[in-house]
Amino acid sequence: MTAKIAILGASGYTGAELVRLIATHPGMEIAALSGNSKAGMEMAQVFPHLRHLDLPRLTTIEEMSFDGIDLVFCALPHATSQAVISELPRTLKIVDLSADFRLRDPADYEKWYGKPHAAVEMQKEAVYGLTEFYRDDIAGARLVAGTGCNAATGQYALRPLIEAGVIDLDRIVIDLKAAVSGAGRSLKENLLHAELSEGAHGYSVGGVHRHLGEFDQEFSAIAGRPVQVQFTPHLIPANRGILATVYVDGEADAVHAALADRYASEEFILVLPQGEHPSIRHIRGSNYCHIGVVADRIAGRSIVIATLDNLAKGSSGQALQNANLMLGLDEGEGLRLAPVFP
Repeated sequence: MTAKIAILGASGYTGAELVRLIATHPGMEIAALSGNSKAGMEMAQVFPHLRHLDLPRLTTIEEMSFDGIDLVFCALPHATSQAVISELPRTLKIVDLSADFRLRDPADYEKWYGKPHAAVEMQKEAVYGLTEFYRDDIAGARLVAGTGCNAATGQYALRPLIEAGVIDLDRIVIDLKAAVSGAGRSLKENLLHAELSEGAHGYSVGGVHRHLGEFDQEFSAIAGRPVQVQFTPHLIPANRGILATVYVDGEADAVHAALADRYASEEFILVLPQGEHPSIRHIRGSNYCHIGVVADRIAGRSIVIATLDNLAKGSSGQALQNANLMLGLDEGEGLRLAPVFP
């Protein structure tokens, strides 16, 4: 049977990426699309690169019928999702791409997002959507909360190392470069071409970036005690991609072995031969994450570099991977597109 899919927020970057990926999926059919600011328009008008597809016209969420829908992707802004999802029929499976259900403790949500959580009871049933580490829970879930794209990149580099006990948990530094599409499609002065091109800059410097809430939550749970990392993201003049350079105290041989062992059977996470390091240009447009390990010149220290496409593996690709599990489909269906190069 073909699963009928609705996408809320289809006029944004992650919504369009979901459409692009699902278009090649033999087990899914896009039955409804919402885009409140573009309601009444054809997707071809909003995203001309999708004009070859036969897609439903965009509507408002209020106009959308969920009769016959099997799963909903919610690609709405933070704080909007929780209100919308609370009103959806309980029969629906939901993959949320916003931050609204990522943090298990409502107090943590209020700390990092500056307002009380408005759907605490639903938060209790949400499963964190880092597929390779919550696969069994995701398969049986009704509501899955997609990770932050920065948070996913850092976790792929570090979770196996924390699990294996091969690094010093009190000396972890994540220096991350993020492409501009991670900031969404709405107009912002600092994202104008003249403001962004030919330069790069740090943002949310000094431990105030919201994805630190996910790092704190996940790393501390693995370690069984509080773990806080140093994390500085930088915005770079590129459309897609994230590259995280992670500095750890740990022997490179042990660090590489822990990563290679943990991801040996994972289709979408590739650990490079020791000494090689990855590039954004080699994962663009794909659901793959590449990880490299290099020994630092200072004995006992290692550099781990992880890269992924923020719109694919960091968001919409991850969402589709989780939806496949929730619907009992092949986990990689619709996601085996090769990266686009050059």
